[in-house]
Amino acid sequence: MLTSAKNPKVVAAVRLKKRALREEDRRFLVEGAQAVGEALAEDGRLLSLFVRDDLDPLAVRARQAGATVETVTDRVMERLTSTVTPQGVVGVAPFLDVPLDTLVPPGAVAVLHEVRDPGNAGTILRSADAAGAAGVVFAGSSVDAYNPKSVRASAGSIFHVPVVRDVGTDDTIATLRDHGFSIVAMDMHGDEDLFEVELPRSSVFVFGNEAHGLPGAVLEAADRRVRVPQAGRAESLNLAAAATVCLFEWVRRGRPSAETLEALVSAAAHDIRSPLTAMKGFGYALAKRWVDMTDDQRDLMLTGIVHDADRMDTIIRQLVDAARVMSGTFQPFVELVDVADLVRQIGEQQGRDPEHPRVGWSGGDGVNVLVDGGRLKTTLLAFIEALVWWGSDGPITVRSEVRDDRLLVSAARDAEGSLDVDGLFEARRPGSGGGSKIGLYVARRVAEAQGGRAWGEAVDGRLTLHVELPIVGPEPTTP
Repeated sequence: MLTSAKNPKVVAAVRLKKRALREEDRRFLVEGAQAVGEALAEDGRLLSLFVRDDLDPLAVRARQAGATVETVTDRVMERLTSTVTPQGVVGVAPFLDVPLDTLVPPGAVAVLHEVRDPGNAGTILRSADAAGAAGVVFAGSSVDAYNPKSVRASAGSIFHVPVVRDVGTDDTIATLRDHGFSIVAMDMHGDEDLFEVELPRSSVFVFGNEAHGLPGAVLEAADRRVRVPQAGRAESLNLAAAATVCLFEWVRRGRPSAETLEALVSAAAHDIRSPLTAMKGFGYALAKRWVDMTDDQRDLMLTGIVHDADRMDTIIRQLVDAARVMSGTFQPFVELVDVADLVRQIGEQQGRDPEHPRVGWSGGDGVNVLVDGGRLKTTLLAFIEALVWWGSDGPITVRSEVRDDRLLVSAARDAEGSLDVDGLFEARRPGSGGGSKIGLYVARRVAEAQGGRAWGEAVDGRLTLHVELPIVGPEPTTP
C-alpha cells in the first residue's frame, strides 16, 4: 500500500492535474467508477489505477487488462483527486485525441469556441456521446478536454467520442466544410429557429464562450445563424443545456418519420415500375414473335429480362432492409467475403446491359473478411447506380482496404459540375430527379445499423462513394 503523497508513482499522477505537465506526459487522470469502467472497456485505455480497496471489482478488471494497480490510503487518494468526497478510484490514461481530418460525414460535430467551463465541456462530451455525434472539437482557447473536471463531467464519454484539440476555429470551419459538413453557428440572436431550420445529416454546431458567445467573424463564416427558441422568461440557456438541445434535435430529425416511410414506399414502387414494364414488354414480344426472331434478338430480350429481374430484386431487398432498420429488427448475416470476387460478380451482372459503364476492380488482391456479404453487395449496387446517374464519363472503379479491423470499400467515377453529395443519401420522392430515390438512403441506414457509416465526396471532378463496416471475428486474410 502507498501511504505517502511523496511516493514517485503518486507524484507522477498528481502532476497530471496541471495542463502543461499533462502535455509533457501525454497522459491524464480518470476519476470515478463510471469513467474508469468505460476506460477499461477497451484494451490499452488505462495505464494504471489507484484504489483504496484492493478487492474493488475495477481493480480486478484493471489487473486482467494489464494495468498497474496500486492500493493507497485515504490521504493519498484525497491528494490524487479533485473532489471533496473521492469515490476511491483514480486511473491514468494516455491521450486519445484525433486529428481534425478524421472527422468525416455523416454525423454531427460540436465545435467549442473558447468555452472555458470544464463542467460545460464535459457535459457536452456526454451529450455528444448519447446523441451518437461524429466528434467534439475544442477550438481556440477552450478549456482542455483532459481537465480533471471535464473528464469527470463526461462520465466516461471522453472514451467514446472522437475528440479534437488545439485547432483554430476558422481552420476547423473551413476543413469541416470541405469535408461536406454544413456549418451552424448557435447564437441567441440568430435569425433562424432551431426547430424550423433545415439540419442536414452532416451538421457542425459551433458553440461560443459562456459569457460572450461567438464573435462576428465566426458568425459570418457559418452557413446558418440559429437560435434555440425560448417560451419562458429565462435570459438564456446554460451552454451545455443548449448544446444538448441542438444535438438531440439533430437526432430527432434523423429518425425516420411516417412521411419518410411513405416516400420510401412511393419511390420503391416507382423504381420497380420501370423494370416490371420492360419485363412485361419483353415477355409479350417473345410470346408473340418467337418464331420470327433471330437467335441474337431472343438472347438480347432474355438477357434484358434477367437484368430487369436483378434490378427488381435489389429494390425489394432495399425496401425490406429499410423496414427492418426502422422497426429495429435489422440483423446482419455475417459470412466470409472476398471483396474483389464480389465486385467482379457485380461487374458481370451489370455487364449484361451493353450500355452500362464498365465496373472494374482496382484494389489489387482481394481481402477475405467476415461481413454481411449480401448487404455489402446491395450497397455497392446502389453506389454503382448512383455513379451511373451522377457520374459523367468513363468506367466505375471499386477498391477496398482494411483499417483497424474495419473494411472500407469505395466506388468512384468521373463527374462534372457541383453536387450536393450528402443530399444524394436522403430519401426522395418520385419526380424529384434521376437515379434511385432510396438506394443510397438505405445504404447509409444499413451501414449505420451495423456500426458503420456511408458517405460520399466530390473532389477534383471525381465522385466517390464510401462505405465503412466493422469486421467480425478473426483477422482478415489475403488470398
